[in-house]
Amino acid sequence: MQWPLLMSHHLKVLIVVFSMMVDGGNGPVCEWSGRWNHIKKFLERSGPFTHPDFEPSKESLQFMLETCRILLIGAGGLGCELLKDLALSGFHNIHVVDMDTIDVSNLNRQFLFRPNDVGRPKADVAADFINSRVPGCRVVPHFKKIQDLDETFYRQFHIIVCGLDSVVARRWLNGMLLSLLVYEDGVLDQGSVIPLIDGGTEGFKGNARVILPGMTACIDCTLELYPPQVNFPMCTIASMPRLPEHCIEYVRILLWPNETPFGDGVALDGDDPNHIQWVYQRSLERAAEFNITGVTYRLTQGVVKRIIPAVASTNAVIAAACATEVFKLASSAYIPLNNYMVFNDVDGLYTYTFEAERKENCSACSQIPLDLHFAPSSKLQEVLHFLTESSSLQMKSPALTATVEGKNKTLYLQSVASIEQRTRPNLSKTLKELGLSDGQELAVADVTTPQTMLFRLCFTS
Repeated sequence: MQWPLLMSHHLKVLIVVFSMMVDGGNGPVCEWSGRWNHIKKFLERSGPFTHPDFEPSKESLQFMLETCRILLIGAGGLGCELLKDLALSGFHNIHVVDMDTIDVSNLNRQFLFRPNDVGRPKADVAADFINSRVPGCRVVPHFKKIQDLDETFYRQFHIIVCGLDSVVARRWLNGMLLSLLVYEDGVLDQGSVIPLIDGGTEGFKGNARVILPGMTACIDCTLELYPPQVNFPMCTIASMPRLPEHCIEYVRILLWPNETPFGDGVALDGDDPNHIQWVYQRSLERAAEFNITGVTYRLTQGVVKRIIPAVASTNAVIAAACATEVFKLASSAYIPLNNYMVFNDVDGLYTYTFEAERKENCSACSQIPLDLHFAPSSKLQEVLHFLTESSSLQMKSPALTATVEGKNKTLYLQSVASIEQRTRPNLSKTLKELGLSDGQELAVADVTTPQTMLFRLCFTS
């Protein structure tokens, strides 16, 4: 190619790129010849691995580009990868929800953020970045908790993708999607099913799963798979600390509420550098008393925030797997994952797929009350302990109500201080003393689900 022609070609490319930038990625100028050729190869021709019922067409691409609405929950390490993958795969109607702001520690792996973005909402910055860099993409940010959005909001999406680091948030979203299901004469209306693609990472391990609410295993069906949160015994923390984590927990649990370094009622904020610095300094003093080494600022923040180690490459692999499943479901071109994939590259590279089975008596999706077996002489405290400690329930702060003598009675409610104080004596009463009977239904509300769950008391002799 001669130099004048080469320069002319480069000039045309620059003009096209400049036009896309000026346009903001929302007009016809944002498309160019051959942009979606790689996607068309999957959607406009058949192949040996396509879905048996798949019919190649041009409409599938247009559905992805113009119609399909994707909701991404989380804009952190996994969320940034997911947002990038979805936008570059042709999904141009994306909403992202995240309640966090950007911290300096996020910058090593959450590549949509820059130092100047520290302190800003993750959802806003991630949306701005993608909208400015991927022509035609329209990412709408929501800087709020998932619990702040109602059924109408969630019902508008075709597919929901999760990049969360919280089991409680996963369970709440799982409950929301189950509450949107429509049953006609006991038969599930599949048109009301919104697929949930869930990804999770921890260090060099990760997983991706496809959940069809009401049809396949839900989050609560496999709750035992989630590891319990590590808690150190109070006697060890207070009397015999052996690890740097023990020293930090001592300051977090005991010193902070007693000394109130930033004023009465000020909760410890893991994202506030002043708070972390105070905990760090006091932890160093505690460690020195017992000749313990290893207390660092980073470890202090990790213990306070319950930070799970994150590896960028693991996030990339799991996000790619999740984005692929979104593509399969949106296009119907390939059979989706059935239904759980685990990934491990601690020693070598290992991946495995299996079908997580749906529990017939799942408290979230089975549509039947779960039996609670207790003696009439059992105290309400024992029921509360079972609801929080059971590996299949793992509730956080359950509120119990029942209909006694035709009236709705609050047995215990922890979240409201005045009601908690009034109902606290019930914890030491027996089920019989509370007027409960065999076969009695208990309604239980908890932060892990937007729905009220029903349980049935089954008295044992």
